[in-house]
Amino acid sequence: MPQLGESIAEATIVHLPFTVGDQVAADQDVMEVETQKATMGVTAPCGGVIVEICVEPQQSYPVGAVLGYLEVTDADAERLGVSDMPAPSAAQPTGTMTEPAQVMPTVHGLPVPVSAGGMAYLSPRMKARMNELGLHAADLSGIAGSGAAGRVTIEDLEDFLYRLDEHKQSKASSMRVAVADAMRRSWTRPLATVGRPVSLGVMLAHRKQQTAKPGPALYVLRALALALGENSAPAGRLIGGKIVHPKAIDIGFAVEAEDGVLVPVLRNADTIPLAKLLPRYDELVDLARQRRLPSSAQGGSIATITNFGTFGLTWATPIPLPEQTLVIGLGAGRQMPHWDAAGAKFVPVMEADLTLSFDHRVLDGGAAGRLLARIVELLQAPETL
Repeated sequence: MPQLGESIAEATIVHLPFTVGDQVAADQDVMEVETQKATMGVTAPCGGVIVEICVEPQQSYPVGAVLGYLEVTDADAERLGVSDMPAPSAAQPTGTMTEPAQVMPTVHGLPVPVSAGGMAYLSPRMKARMNELGLHAADLSGIAGSGAAGRVTIEDLEDFLYRLDEHKQSKASSMRVAVADAMRRSWTRPLATVGRPVSLGVMLAHRKQQTAKPGPALYVLRALALALGENSAPAGRLIGGKIVHPKAIDIGFAVEAEDGVLVPVLRNADTIPLAKLLPRYDELVDLARQRRLPSSAQGGSIATITNFGTFGLTWATPIPLPEQTLVIGLGAGRQMPHWDAAGAKFVPVMEADLTLSFDHRVLDGGAAGRLLARIVELLQAPETL
């Protein structure tokens, strides 16, 4: 099982198009797998004959697990560096809710998310029981402890779980679990949100003149990319006593998918004009909705744009991803009265609220306000985007 994306520790087999004895070509998809983020193919490293399939459909396997065996030529085995490799044991499915659910990748050094903390006074016995059930502390934050100093006892936990059975339940999708894990990790930081209105009139006029019409979120994405290209410090990450600046201005944008949100990434968005960004943006939106994002468009972004205005929301406080310092939100456009001093009257102006949520360890309100002001300034000159 290959490493199929940042923070991906396992994948579920969803389709096996071949059987033992079939001939496959190099780089041909030999099976389809589903991760927390997308559905994608696992390719053959070279041509050969399938001699064994070690996995079963609808079962999950960790990164590095053996999926099957190909009979290949000696030359291909030598080229791939596996000629002297002992045959490992077959893959084993990962745990379920009734078994230890933590995935232990066989490839070390992977960026696998760690468990979140939160509930205080957890005894070793309590932690062992939670690990057995695959639960996080945040899942049980509503339990009132009956032990000394408010300690949550194992009896409190078992009573809580027993009472849960009285309620209607549905299984959380892998996408929902992935989003929950990301938000738990994000919330370990001190986050803050600032906002200001932006006039949309000039931008909408510019959009009307274009043959291919970018959406408002893409205008904001490009303006953010240019602003961060001028000064990348606001998108830096605090590591120890240093601000680590990003190497590239790779900007993500939120796309609602089935039971969750995916964040495709536009690479080097500060160097590509708006008109040239649009085809790739539209392509990634379509792929995200199909949950077929290529690995090259996943992970590694330094900021995200989310257009919550599509849901009729005017203001929100989105949460940046764990690996990011900031997220920009765009609210719904609406007509607002503005005072025209020359005409001594109020006039209608189409505007929306722009919000910036950020890691307060890296940015203060002033720096956040200046970044928003620069984005607003750039949006008033859309022809420069």
